[in-house]
Amino acid sequence: MDPYDPHLMSALLSSQRAEITEHHIYLKIASVTPDPKNRGVLEQIAAEEMDHYGVWKRYTRREIAPDIIAVWFYYLMARFLGITFTLKLMESIEKRAQAPDPLLRAAIPEIEAMLSREEEHEKKLIALIDEERLRYMGSVVLGLNDALVEFTGMLAGLTFALQNSQIIAVAGLITGVAAALSMGSSEYLSQKSDGGTADPKKAAIYTGFTYMVTVVLLIMPFLVLGSPYIALVLTLLGAVAVIFFFTYYIGVAKDLPFRSRFVEMLAISFGIAAISFVIGLAIRLVLNVNV
Repeated sequence: MDPYDPHLMSALLSSQRAEITEHHIYLKIASVTPDPKNRGVLEQIAAEEMDHYGVWKRYTRREIAPDIIAVWFYYLMARFLGITFTLKLMESIEKRAQAPDPLLRAAIPEIEAMLSREEEHEKKLIALIDEERLRYMGSVVLGLNDALVEFTGMLAGLTFALQNSQIIAVAGLITGVAAALSMGSSEYLSQKSDGGTADPKKAAIYTGFTYMVTVVLLIMPFLVLGSPYIALVLTLLGAVAVIFFFTYYIGVAKDLPFRSRFVEMLAISFGIAAISFVIGLAIRLVLNVNV
């Protein structure tokens, strides 16, 4: 290995900085993690990242400061989107960025084996993290799916039956609140009768809250726009965005395929919306409804 090769030294320093940055990310997230088991897992991974940093330091013989922007970015993401999603996304991005450089492979033959072992071990450790929001993800999926399927269809039908943004918004909000309470109570009774490990009250809250938030996002265009048709287009685009984000979130957090689940959920929601569109138009014509 030629320590004076500037390209090789740059690759070494880049890998070294990535390790110390990840060390600080794990430590910072661990510092605000209340669950002792999860905190212990994070501190263990942080310690291993420091060990890897030491390996690179033996070659570079330099101290490297972490990327503070990356540390704060992933810390804030973990606070808002959860530890599991953030860490799996971070590891996916970082590992692609740290693919063994040809210079490193030539200079340090064991580099590929070392990175492979590191990645496998980190995956096993991250899998040990027990996060409440993922335990109740089934309840979240129930609330989100029902809201998307029911409300994209209902709003499409109301748009062509009533053709008045304010009336559509009011009708949607009233129906949404009632449906959210109904969904929450149904999930509570379902979890209670199943006798599983999930807390029925928490499951009900996750379902009802997710349902109501989704309803508000879908109805928002009708509250601010005068044209119900433009509002419907924005609502449908919003539904696509919600489906995309949620499917991506679940895919990363639970290692599930993204594309097939996204297409399936999109097809169901928009299929129901299209059917409701036709029904709303037919009802308006048959009953001669004018608002």
